[in-house]
Amino acid sequence: MLTVAIALQFVLAIFMTIAVMLQKSSSIGLGAYSGSNESLFGAKGPAGFLTKITFAVGVLFILNTIFLTYTFNSQRNKSVVDTLHTNIPVQNTQTAPTAPSAPIVPPAK
Repeated sequence: MLTVAIALQFVLAIFMTIAVMLQKSSSIGLGAYSGSNESLFGAKGPAGFLTKITFAVGVLFILNTIFLTYTFNSQRNKSVVDTLHTNIPVQNTQTAPTAPSAPIVPPAK
């Protein structure tokens, strides 16, 4: 199931890219290379049709992204902190300080 969703994500990304690139803009983009699209889509051209296709593919892309995010997060039950070994003994390397001794006074002559 997860493999199908990932493959669908790639296909939707490619379709969305193609749909956006074929849309007519101020600089016409790649729509100039599709050739005689007025005969297929009518006198207005593919503007309305491609806009609807782009919107539909965009919605499917977002829904598939949410599904993939939910699936990946639900499969992970443990945190990184849960895998740490907490039963490692701690060695006490500090010793208690010794009491200072009395000062040594040199013998009188």
